[in-house]
Amino acid sequence: MPMPKFNLPAMNLRGRRFVNQFAASLVFLGILIGHASGLYDLGMLAKLDAMIYDYKLNRYMVNAMDDRVVIVDIDEKSLQEVGRWPWPRDKMARLTENLFLQYGVASVGYDIIFAEPDQSSGLPVLERLATKELAGEAGFASLLGQLRPRLDYDAKLGEALASGPSVLGYYFNFAQGAETTNPDGLPAPLLDCAELHRVGVHPMLGQAYSANLPRLQAKAGTAGFFNMEADFDGVARRMPLLIEHQGKCYGSLPLLTTQQAMGSGAPAIHPADGIHPAALDMDGLIIPMDGQARAMVPYRPPGAFEYVSAARVLDGSAEAAKLEGRAVLIGSTAPGIMDLRVTPVAKVFPGVEIHANLISGILDGSIKWQPVSAHWIEIAMVLLAGLAMAVLLPFVAPLWASLATLLVAAGLIGVDLQLWQHWNVHLPVAAPLVAVLGLFVINMSYGFFVEARSKAQITRLFGQYVPHELVDEMAKDPERYSLRGESRVMTVLFSDIVGFTSISEKLEASQLADMLNAYLSHMTKLVQESRGTIDKYIGDAIMAFWGAPMSDDRHASDAVLTAMAMQATLAELNPVLEKNGWPPVRIGVGVNTGRMSVGNMGSEFRMAYTVMADAVNLASRLEGLTRQYGSLVLVGEDTVAACPDLAFMTVDKVRVKGKQVPVTIYEPLGVASEVARERLDEAAAFEAALADYLARRWDEAEAKLRDLNGKRPYKLYEVYLGRIAHFRTEPPPDDWDGAFTFTTK
Repeated sequence: MPMPKFNLPAMNLRGRRFVNQFAASLVFLGILIGHASGLYDLGMLAKLDAMIYDYKLNRYMVNAMDDRVVIVDIDEKSLQEVGRWPWPRDKMARLTENLFLQYGVASVGYDIIFAEPDQSSGLPVLERLATKELAGEAGFASLLGQLRPRLDYDAKLGEALASGPSVLGYYFNFAQGAETTNPDGLPAPLLDCAELHRVGVHPMLGQAYSANLPRLQAKAGTAGFFNMEADFDGVARRMPLLIEHQGKCYGSLPLLTTQQAMGSGAPAIHPADGIHPAALDMDGLIIPMDGQARAMVPYRPPGAFEYVSAARVLDGSAEAAKLEGRAVLIGSTAPGIMDLRVTPVAKVFPGVEIHANLISGILDGSIKWQPVSAHWIEIAMVLLAGLAMAVLLPFVAPLWASLATLLVAAGLIGVDLQLWQHWNVHLPVAAPLVAVLGLFVINMSYGFFVEARSKAQITRLFGQYVPHELVDEMAKDPERYSLRGESRVMTVLFSDIVGFTSISEKLEASQLADMLNAYLSHMTKLVQESRGTIDKYIGDAIMAFWGAPMSDDRHASDAVLTAMAMQATLAELNPVLEKNGWPPVRIGVGVNTGRMSVGNMGSEFRMAYTVMADAVNLASRLEGLTRQYGSLVLVGEDTVAACPDLAFMTVDKVRVKGKQVPVTIYEPLGVASEVARERLDEAAAFEAALADYLARRWDEAEAKLRDLNGKRPYKLYEVYLGRIAHFRTEPPPDDWDGAFTFTTK
């Protein structure tokens, strides 16, 4: 009987293949476990988790109106009938009194802040007259004493606030060195933070705050902050319930509006029990929160809350049945003053409605929560599902591998959906799902699966800041680039739309978003084409810098030429904007060069690749000064020194707000060899006039300025003519250095 033949080479080959595939699978699983354990953050997984969360929220949210919370809306109709915002405080007082006394609401929360005294009644003017020009007029003083109670609108608002459970709004600032507004206007803390620390909760730390007038805060029931925190992708999913400041914890506007409506005291703290996270207990309503004292907002669809026009409340014509016994939030949906947010349920969502959703969730007990051991559960799911797939897939045919992958993935999704629907539990399942699907791809693509890791790393680090062309170039030598902070001489640019508030008031929210997208796209393209880095968009403003992450010996010239290109591009863009029914745009641009700190900066909650330094602040001030001189672009003296190939005209010597040392500012004319002779002659003539001005030769300076202004009217010339007229009657002091001091930003 012949001996059986064993194909040992084939067995060895299959074994080696299994070992290689299993090793690749283990490496892949190890990477996912590292993310799940918090050792590092894989942005793709975070985005996928966010997408899964958003899907579950939209798929299973309560699709019904909640009439327990009402939004009193300072809408366009209210602005048309009552007047432009901000309204006089006597109108806010009447609005508040009507809500409490006529409509009997349960509580009123203000998604606005009253940080400055009311000026609309004229009382400050009368009081100044009583202490100065009319100080000796007894009759005037007596009349003022009679008028003061009627004209003290802040006092009227204070009395209105005291007539019911009112909750003023304020906000915390998290930047180091930020200044506090109205230091005595902070409400009493809700909790001692030491209690939260003992149960492992550490709220966000507010460095400073902007509070209401102390005299208003003293009359109000309390106040809640209206800070909103967006996730890494700019979407508002979680909102802070508490913020820590100097060891005390302060409550949010929705939390305290709910508390006032219920008439309850300070909430009790439930410690985590190994599964359930720490929570606040407000008279039996359990509010789960994460380790930073944030709650997941249980959104309803847009428009799930009753909106009542503020004008109807003011004139008393609002339906009482819609307001009586309700928790009321006062906010605005009017263009220009509307607080817009990106949420899982809508890309343009009123901020005040986020507060309403959180109040609704507190009352319903429908706030989702993650188990305390969520990361261990995630790791366990990755291990169990991943190891099973890693062992099975190398030995089965593609069809069976596909079926097994689908079954395991469906099981994970089914468990997650059941926990969400029936126990309000949110599990991070992106890593387990990616483990299952990724192992399928790895095993099915063995021998073909190769990635360009260096490019992926650079793209992850810098792809959101610089154009793809630069990412490709950086990927050739990735070791040179990182997000670590470093000091470099760089150039920064700030641009801002002039009169943006008035533009926003004329457009619907969607139109405003479309117009801004078109404008920002064109401007961003110019920045990136000149090897610049977009730092951030601040509303309609753009902040960009040159010289990082890639070195650029011409960073100053590139930034100045980009600023001029922005102005030139507007001439082509504005006809397109007007064709779409949008107003034309004017912008001011400030550019400055200096040593700056560049790198990933921020907090443990949110980081950004950005620059910081006095030179950055000066660029921002220069952008603001363009309106003072009528200039399109202003640059600092260090930028001029770094641009020998460009021509500039001296504009002024100034002290900007926050700096004592004067700086000379300039207007760029263009590449020196390309600037028209007429423009160079005009610049030389102005600098001659400026020399006469600095030498106090008023007549000679005025004659030259009038000649220049007659040839080409320019606000800059009018500014100097105005100064000369002033100095003729009030000459500058002997030690005058020619610098003009600006006291505003």
